[in-house]
Amino acid sequence: MHNFIWHNPRCSKSRQTLQLIQDAGIDIDIVEYLSIAPTVEQLGAACQGLGLKPSAIIRSKEEQFKTLGLSLKDERSDEQWLSILADNPKLIERPIVCINGRYALGRPPENVQELF
Repeated sequence: MHNFIWHNPRCSKSRQTLQLIQDAGIDIDIVEYLSIAPTVEQLGAACQGLGLKPSAIIRSKEEQFKTLGLSLKDERSDEQWLSILADNPKLIERPIVCINGRYALGRPPENVQELF
């Protein structure tokens, strides 16, 4: 399994997380997820690895969330939330990091240090 970060270079937390990883000398693939959206399967694996439901990695304060008429109170299956995230990657909480098959959410960035 390869190491990766779902990265948004415009996000300060994402940049800080990436810097921590690089400072630790870890080889990591940088995936700009707004350009190359994760698949439903990849998102599902990330949620499983994080131990979180898909609704827990949704940026519900994004304007797009409101524009789409979504609410975290909506009765949707995990699969439906994963599909929404795959179709609307801007709604994915960032950054998500996978190192040696283990996942962490870089909020705060220091969270990823548990992976190395």
